[in-house]
Amino acid sequence: MTDIAIVDYGMGNLRSVHKALEHVAPTLSITVTGDPDIVRKAKRVVVPGQGAMRNCIHELEARGIREAVIEAATHKPYLGICLGLQMLFEESEEGNVKGLNILPGKVVHFPAAAMASSKGQKLKVPHMGWNQVYQAIKHPLWEGIAEDARFYFVHSYYVDTSVGASIAAQSNYPFPFTCAIAQDNIFAVQFHPEKSQSAGLTLLSNFTKWTPNF
Repeated sequence: MTDIAIVDYGMGNLRSVHKALEHVAPTLSITVTGDPDIVRKAKRVVVPGQGAMRNCIHELEARGIREAVIEAATHKPYLGICLGLQMLFEESEEGNVKGLNILPGKVVHFPAAAMASSKGQKLKVPHMGWNQVYQAIKHPLWEGIAEDARFYFVHSYYVDTSVGASIAAQSNYPFPFTCAIAQDNIFAVQFHPEKSQSAGLTLLSNFTKWTPNF
């Protein structure tokens, strides 16, 4: 049985995620796969992704892996990265597409009118680069990570959710936005832990050992 399945639906930096997980958990069986049966049988599932939400949902359906991802997000430890976070929600402004509707909330674009620093300097979208992450809750995946550690971001959209209990962390660009959520067996992040050096590797290592209570 596969210990960790990294879901391949044709989008995302799978090699970096795979290598990072192999580094922190060299004794585990880690497989990059688009096979829904392997995803269903895996003990843990990681869903990365980069690109457009409409393409993401289309590829999940076209490759026959949508239902396996939904099952993973409701039945076993699930780590979502970037689109792996955004797809969990009801809908996205990016292409006005429906998400997987596992969590309440909407994915929205950074509003142009608000994209200025406190000094009036215009901020670029996509939000790209290192930014501090402020933990909102205690969680096993934060163990060993400073509460204001820096992680690497690349995104133009973020999750707008009113369900405060699910917010695991926020970042600022230039206003506070949700950059991590946690609910039952789900932990998902907007940033890229596989590109975030020691803090990111610690988070990935924590995931490989996490046994959620749900």
